[in-house]
Amino acid sequence: MRTIRWDVVGAALAEDVGPGDVTAETLFRPRDRARGVIFSRVRGVVAGVETACEVFRRLDRRASIRVLLHDGAALSPGTRILEIQATARALLSGERTALNFLQRLSGIATLSREFSRRGRGTTILDTRKTTPGLRALEKAAVAAGGASNHRLGLWDAAMVKDNHLHLLGKGADLRDLVARLKRRGAKVTVEAKSAAEARRAVAAGADRVLLDNFRPAALARLIPKLRALPRCPELELSGGITLATVAAFARLRPDFISVGALTHSAPALDLSMDILPR
Repeated sequence: MRTIRWDVVGAALAEDVGPGDVTAETLFRPRDRARGVIFSRVRGVVAGVETACEVFRRLDRRASIRVLLHDGAALSPGTRILEIQATARALLSGERTALNFLQRLSGIATLSREFSRRGRGTTILDTRKTTPGLRALEKAAVAAGGASNHRLGLWDAAMVKDNHLHLLGKGADLRDLVARLKRRGAKVTVEAKSAAEARRAVAAGADRVLLDNFRPAALARLIPKLRALPRCPELELSGGITLATVAAFARLRPDFISVGALTHSAPALDLSMDILPR
């Protein structure tokens, strides 16, 4: 995982606070102090704790933050995550931005934990279907939930998809394409949408074959045939796999199942902040 760039926190605060919080700055003096606690209202898995801390530190360099739970910890209704002592202005101005990060990232971690639980026997992967600018944070949340990260971007692995092949034309030599990519030091995945395409990808020397949008019955016939080949690459399943169906796909024993929903469809977790007595 690449180092998280905290400029995303600055951008989020600039978006929400802008030139200043007109309500908090009118009602409270700069020296007024306050205490707050962030807690969960539901069961789940927490993620984004350090991001939330960074929000309050950006607004008050002297903020004192007590971290009660770290990323990956289980949550129940009423579980406390953070206690913050800061200026009243910082606490109130940072509340929504901190919660937005925590709720979004904890939702991803929670969904990742459930997919991993139901998909035992294989490795659940995320995808590049992330919120622009938040990929590092969202992939960290996936890992906190117990799933694994796919490639981080277009730069750290090669994937030959249907659109690449459409543009190259029917005469493209897949074996030559894979060899060219490997000469750049890239691990090469080739997408396949049929059994014939899967066999072609194996023959071309792909390191991994992505079996996209196959039904379980078809995979039950195809996977043993691919495993029986002299050199079977890693096998990854993808395409519309849900919590309701992931167990059936996992029983086919692929090496990986990639799930875009981990990041593009995770519901935000219900978290809140309350002000504590001084």
